[in-house]
Amino acid sequence: MNQALKINTEPTPRVIPVHPVVMAVEDESDENSSLYIAHQKIYPRSVTGIFAKWRWVMVVITQLVFYGLPWFEWGKRQAVLFDLGARRFYIFGIVLYPQDFIYLTSLLVISALSLFLFTAIAGRLWCGYACPQTVYSEIFIWIERKVEGDRSARIRLDDSAMSLEKLVKKWYKHFLWISLSMWTGFTFVGYFTPIHDLGMEFFLGHMSSWEIFWVFFYGFATYGNAGFMREQVCKYMCPYARFQSAMFDKDTLIVTYDEQRGELRGARNKKADFATLKLGACVDCTLCVQVCPTGIDIRNGLQYECIGCGACADVCDIVMDKMGYSRGLVKYSTQHAMKQGWTHAQVVRRVFRPRVLIYTGILLVIVIGAGVSLALRSPFKVDVVRDRASLARIVSDGKIENNYRLQIMNAAEHEQRFTLAATGVPGLTLVTDDQVIVESTESKWISVRLQVPYDAIAAGSHPIHFSITSSSPSEKIVEKSVFLVPH
Repeated sequence: MNQALKINTEPTPRVIPVHPVVMAVEDESDENSSLYIAHQKIYPRSVTGIFAKWRWVMVVITQLVFYGLPWFEWGKRQAVLFDLGARRFYIFGIVLYPQDFIYLTSLLVISALSLFLFTAIAGRLWCGYACPQTVYSEIFIWIERKVEGDRSARIRLDDSAMSLEKLVKKWYKHFLWISLSMWTGFTFVGYFTPIHDLGMEFFLGHMSSWEIFWVFFYGFATYGNAGFMREQVCKYMCPYARFQSAMFDKDTLIVTYDEQRGELRGARNKKADFATLKLGACVDCTLCVQVCPTGIDIRNGLQYECIGCGACADVCDIVMDKMGYSRGLVKYSTQHAMKQGWTHAQVVRRVFRPRVLIYTGILLVIVIGAGVSLALRSPFKVDVVRDRASLARIVSDGKIENNYRLQIMNAAEHEQRFTLAATGVPGLTLVTDDQVIVESTESKWISVRLQVPYDAIAAGSHPIHFSITSSSPSEKIVEKSVFLVPH
């Protein structure tokens, strides 16, 4: 059997229906209509190539960051920790408080604009290479291949009757899936509870109910999404697939099929002249469908289900090499480039179009602004709250006294000493201690009493200013308040 025929020996994509949800509806013609499309199980075939290598590079990088970052220490604490109980976010040498919400807003805006920019340039690169759904689906499919075999073996196993071999393989696969999912849930919670303490609590059986809930919730979500739902999440649950068309244009790099070169499709002998047979370069082997994680046929044109992973381009290049044809029947290109026959240089030049430049400019402005603001922010924060239990009173020596509460938040990684002062009205004096020590990355509430001589100022509300000066580095924050004098 020649090599061209061998390519076609792989059966067309097998799909196993999994109990579709059907609602019988009686209409005028007494026909049954399906409310939902029946779910068909997809068996992605393994593939090698440049894009497959890049996908695994991204899998390794993202998982090293996710699983390793909580164990990395910065000084004497966890490098990245979102301590919701203490209302502090630690990101390496940066400590953020709820008052720093503007930086979280900036991060969300930067993420959104980055998504717009990358989508306008090269489509769904995020989906195909870095999205957690794609990454964990790739890991789970790899485990499935190692336990049950490649595509054909998995199909045969699912078609076979229950046996000891099938039972062992299925249970072993799910054991590995559940173990990875639970470790993923544990790591996720480790970003909000110090992971060393969380590990000790786990071994001692002292984990809180909320920690247990989120470990199992995130683990179950990983197990369900990556093990069972897979492409269904991308096709039906993820909103990005629905609004991506608003960010695409005809100069966006997408995985494309060269229809002019590929049609008409058909099998042929490797040595045959396909031009004589009036055939295109496509041998109709359907391998591009078999390797697709969402089960689409890229030869049907751009489809919202395509996540831009490039698996079809990899396998098509392998087939073209075996047939002795030039590569690129399926490749990353643009609709304009395919239609007008642009060269690679022309495609690259078109990347820097006005839309992309505008996204890039706005993104740079926000990134630079957020970075400068973060670098210049004060190493501490102060909140002034009037003591509502005692707004104003006359004390024993005949002076008028107002009580306040100050919250000093030390955002530095070292202990700081703060000096307090108050100005704004004649004769205003600070009765309590004017020196406060706050530990590193801690906050402290202190009571402050201010007095003025009786009849020194008129009755009513008078604006005053609190000055709080840090020792190292020497910086000052001024907060406004009011001094009340009763009638």
